[in-house]
Amino acid sequence: MDFYYHPCSAPCRSVMMTAKTLGVELNMKLLKVMDGEQLKPEFVKLNPQHTIPTLVDNGFSIWESRAILTYLVEKYGQDDSLYPSDPEKRAVVNQRLYFDMGTLFQSFIEAIYPQLRNKQPADPEALQKVDSAFGHLDTFLEDQDYVAGDCLTVADIALLASVSTFEVVDFDIAQYPNVARWYENAKEVTPGWEENWEGVQMIKKFVQENSQKD
Repeated sequence: MDFYYHPCSAPCRSVMMTAKTLGVELNMKLLKVMDGEQLKPEFVKLNPQHTIPTLVDNGFSIWESRAILTYLVEKYGQDDSLYPSDPEKRAVVNQRLYFDMGTLFQSFIEAIYPQLRNKQPADPEALQKVDSAFGHLDTFLEDQDYVAGDCLTVADIALLASVSTFEVVDFDIAQYPNVARWYENAKEVTPGWEENWEGVQMIKKFVQENSQKD
């Protein structure tokens, strides 16, 4: 299956880690979004929103990373551990996925991304949202090794990709002891962590090189 991605994208990296966890082989197709390759007609035909990640599986095209994660598990998972079939357990996984999308990763987009892309100073209100998001995640992880239940799920993988991205600005995860404990464990137990970290380091290198140009 074809996977359109960029390694600097946390949502893309979450799909890569999920695929590796499942043993699913992806035909990696790097999309140079900074050069506008996502706007080419052939890609817009696959995804009218022209966003990454985009997965094309035997002619079926799907985008939005968290939709891709659950699709991969439901179609290719040997069991339902990564995305439980039990309605209550699945609801918790879904809640954490939506929390990642709408709260935690969104706080990165609003507070950190402008600093990286436009060299703008951090907005204090946006930074408060980062602290609030990590505070909520810390609460979710009280007496828990995983964010949704007692084993690794796609919610852990999505959040792992997001949390690791905050390291491009040396965010102090240790402020949140439950998150820090979970983070260290998640790095150990999630297949594909090394590839995820390579993507984070690419962003960090970009930031350092740009700062030297000032």
